[in-house]
Amino acid sequence: MPGQRKRKRQRQTRGRDRGNEAGRWEVVFETQDESEWRSRLRELRAADDPIDWESARIDTLCGRLTYPTTYRLSVFVPDARPPGPGVG
Repeated sequence: MPGQRKRKRQRQTRGRDRGNEAGRWEVVFETQDESEWRSRLRELRAADDPIDWESARIDTLCGRLTYPTTYRLSVFVPDARPPGPGVG
């Protein structure tokens, strides 16, 4: 598949960036309607207070006959807790 190596390298780079940081992925928006998904992304890109796209993850959960396709936008939220004792 063309471009697969580039996508794999990008995923690995993003994973390395987040690998040292403790936190969680928080869902910002999720829908099963593709037109709603596209309009919501346009709104977020044009917003006065845009999200940090470097810490965002877009998932397309591909559906089959029994499950509809779901579109999800998540952002990485680092833990606010300080490191444990003995670390640092």
